[in-house]
Formats: sequence, C-alpha cells, structure tokens
Amino acid sequence: MSRIEAKKPSLCTNKPLTKEIVSFSLSVFSSIVKSCYGPTGRLKQLHNGIGGYVCTTSQSSALLRRLSVTHPVLKVLTASVQNHISRFSDCGLFTAILCCSLVENFQRINFEACIVTKISRHLLSLCIEYLKSEACGCRISVDFDNIKTLLSLVRSILASKPACMLKKTEADHISTLILKAFLLTIPHSVETNVVLGKCVIVPVKDRRVMDSIVFPGLLIEIPELQLARTIPVKKVSSSSIRMALFCISLSGDLSNTGEGTVIVHHGVSLEGAVLDQLLNLGKQLVDDQVGLVVCQKVIHPTLKQYLKEHHVITIDRVGISMMEPLSQMTGSQPIAALHSLSPTCYGSLKDLCTESFVSKYFWHLIPNDALVCSLILCNRNETAWEEMKLACQTAERVLQLTIKQPLALLGGGCTETHLASYIRHKSITLPNSVLKAIDCSQTQYQLVANAFCRSLECVACCLEHDDGEILTDTVYGHFWSVQSGFPSDCNWSDLVLRCGCGIYNNQQNLNWMVLQSQCIPFTPQCGFNEPSINSTDHLVLDCFTAKCSGLQVAVETANLILDLSCIVEDQN
Repeated sequence: MSRIEAKKPSLCTNKPLTKEIVSFSLSVFSSIVKSCYGPTGRLKQLHNGIGGYVCTTSQSSALLRRLSVTHPVLKVLTASVQNHISRFSDCGLFTAILCCSLVENFQRINFEACIVTKISRHLLSLCIEYLKSEACGCRISVDFDNIKTLLSLVRSILASKPACMLKKTEADHISTLILKAFLLTIPHSVETNVVLGKCVIVPVKDRRVMDSIVFPGLLIEIPELQLARTIPVKKVSSSSIRMALFCISLSGDLSNTGEGTVIVHHGVSLEGAVLDQLLNLGKQLVDDQVGLVVCQKVIHPTLKQYLKEHHVITIDRVGISMMEPLSQMTGSQPIAALHSLSPTCYGSLKDLCTESFVSKYFWHLIPNDALVCSLILCNRNETAWEEMKLACQTAERVLQLTIKQPLALLGGGCTETHLASYIRHKSITLPNSVLKAIDCSQTQYQLVANAFCRSLECVACCLEHDDGEILTDTVYGHFWSVQSGFPSDCNWSDLVLRCGCGIYNNQQNLNWMVLQSQCIPFTPQCGFNEPSINSTDHLVLDCFTAKCSGLQVAVETANLILDLSCIVEDQN
C-alpha cells in the first residue's frame, strides 16, 4: 500500500544539552524529584489527560512509572533510575536527584566531557572504596540479633513516605509486623543456597492501621456463599493434608488445547467427554487421598461437587501471583495436565482452617515449615493503603539485601554531607601520580571534585522543604537542620537538636557552619560506637547496598548524558 504522507527524515540534534528545551525539561524533572524527597516531601498527584485513576505519591517507583517524559535525555535518566529501582526497590529519589545535580553542576564548570568523566569516575571509586572500608564513618554493622537496629531500618523507610499517613505508634506497629513477617521467611536450617520465603500482602482498606496482623502460612479469601458449605478436610495422617495444585483451568473449556485441529467423531458430545475426563481426574485425586485441591483458574461445578462428596476441599481462582508461594510453602509442583498425575507432584500442609477478619473470611493454609506468611495490611483509605503497600514491599526488599550484606548507612542526609567532607579533603591531598594517571591538572580535579561534593550536599539539602537553614558540623560532617524564623543573634548550638541520623546531639560541643559555604576542608571523624547506636531511640538508616548502587548509577548516568554528542529521532 502506498504511503499517504511522504516519509520524514530523521531529526538529528547536535549537543543536545545546550538546547534550552532540554535544560528546561531537566530542570523541571529535577524540581519534581527534589520536592518529593524525605519525610516532609511534597506529594504529587498524577493522572492522565482525560481523568481516570489519580495516584497520590512521593515514592520514586510510583512516580516514575506514571510520569511521562518525551525527550531522549530524560528517557535515559528515568530508565536508569527505574532499572535501579527494579533491582533494589530503594533510593530511587536519591539516585535521580544526584544524577540531575551532577549534570547541572558539571555543566557549569564547562569542561570537556572526557575530562569530567575520568575525574568523576575516580571520585566515585574513592567514595565506594571509603564506604566499603572499616574506617568509614557513616556506616554501621547490622546485627540480626539486635532487633532495634533492624526496626530503625524499616521505620526509616516508612517515615520517608508521608502519603502513608502513619502516626508514630502506627509506624512502629507496621515496622514490627514487617520485621516479624520477614523473619518468618528465613529458613531454620542453614544450607549452601538459602532461598528466602515470601510474604503475601492481603489488602483490607478503610480500616485502622493498628488492625494489621501477620499470620504464618497463606490466607485465601472465601466468598460468604462458599463459607456456608465448608466441610471437614480429609487428612492422610493425623498431622498432614495432601494437596494438589493446578495451574490450568479445570472448568471443562477447550481454551488450552493449543495449536492444531480437534477431531470430534459423529455423535460424541465434546462437553460430556471433557466432563468425563474431569471426573476421572477427581477419582484419581480421591484414590490418592488428596484432601485439598487448589486451582489457579476455575474448577467445574460438577467436579467440585464430586470432590466435596468425597470430603475434598476445593479452592479455585487463586490467581497467578499465589502460585509461587503455594508451591514453595507446600512443596507442590503445579500440575498442567488432566491425566497421568504423579504422586510426586503433590504437596502437604500441616493444617487447614478458617479465619475471620473484620467482614472477610479466609482459608488459612498452615504449613509444616512457615517459610511463607500473610500480612493483613490495613489503612484508612485506598490512596494511603497503596502507598503503604509499596513502602512495605520496599522494606522487605531492603531487609533481604541487608541479610546478604549486613551493613547500613546513616540516613537523614548525614551520609551525603559526611561523604562530601571526606572527598573534599581527599581531593586536596591527592598524589601527583594519580593526576598523571587521570591525565588532568590539579585545578581541573579540584573543580570537578567541588561540583561532585556540591551535588552530594544538594541531595541532603532536599530534605528541607520549609525554608529552614541547613548546617554541617566541622568534626563529623553530619547534617543538621534549623527551622525557619530563628533569631539572628542566636548561636547555632541553641537552635540545633539532633543531626539527621539521630546519633549526635547539641551537647557534643561541636562547631557548625552553613552547608555549602566556604570552609577549610577537614577529615570527618567517626565518633559513634555500638553503645551510642543502641542508645539512640530513633536512629535513621539507609540501605547500604541500594545507596551504593544508586551512587554508581547516578554518576555513570550523568557521565553518559554529558557525553551525548547528538540524538537521532525518527519523526514518523
């Protein structure tokens, strides 16, 4: 078919970052993510141009998924951040803000991209090397015997999501439940390849947050009509229920016949033949002493009735998301055929009972080993519930990362300001051999390092949204915030209470200065120990693995954007 309109040539844009529209778009995107950052971050409402569902959030995972960007530069940036979020779940806003700040600050010094890239990569290696060293003054070891540290890590994630609308007692309650649920997913026996279990979130909206609760095993909601017909479950022994798990439809339809031709002989009822096959399947299940049949899709009413008459309980329409935890919890192998069932595909349960919660009823599948648990999550409304669900999933992922690498970084902006102080001091005392290897001058290195440090400090500054003053101390290099409207004749020590992470207070006889003001570079010290950490009531912590990855992604993405010489876009 001939083209109605002639094909347009591709559009080639040279030096894309010098274009006003790109600089403006980057600035707008930067202001959006900066304004969302931290416990007092401003919420964003996102919806499409014709209305529909409105999402209220300040979380990067929800924000970037719904935020529409058109320019290729912003697409590169958001794709990098979303890839980071998909792997680590946390520190998405940190990564986006740092990347935007690096691009803006590196552009101001107006060096060739190759020089900036080489120096920034060296600065990144200094940061990662310091963060991974024993001498690091902004990280702590996480002891899984110390519940207080783990609770601080989880509570810090929930506190940074204001759309959850959690009070202090509610945040403490949910943090405890998340930690309890996570501990239930850890195997009791230590093996070479440890596989963690799964926490399934059960939604209950328009209820009090304090009603949330954790159950070992799985909860599957029962329609009220089916509840009236529940029967005693048949057990293989006094402490075991045999279970069959089907991943295909048992409704008798022919939607899963695959490709090819179905040949039906004259006078044969296709529906009747399929029903006979289903009843033969039911007979085999009964003969194999199966007490529970769970199906991802639909079970035919006749097959349900047959199994009920033989004291076999059926649960259908569980959905694909429940198949993995069901298989993991019971040892069942999902069955994808109506014939030739092998006894090895069956799983087992310790018990099966019903639970009621508010106005809902559930089957409670109790496993022999509780590697799977159900978290009934309640909140006041749908918006707050959706935000809290995301926060709980992030917290679970952070705990999984922490068990692999039991470290955490100080939160509340303290890691960023401490790291900036360390890099500033390190850049001054850099050996000439390093400058020669990078092939740059001391001045070039200093200017790029200063832009790098200002970008780190910019992330910390984004935690203040109410025009307060941001300070840093000249001993530990921590983040301190002063509320707006303070008297001009007061000493800083009279205005500050605690640093951002909560370890230090104003009684330590420190000297403070305004963040990003001119000062003599200093080596930040590490003055905390395990007793001081344990004595802190509300320690603010960040995920070590996620933040280190976010730092690397931000620097590499900023270098990629700065190195873009042209963009080719298809106009058709």
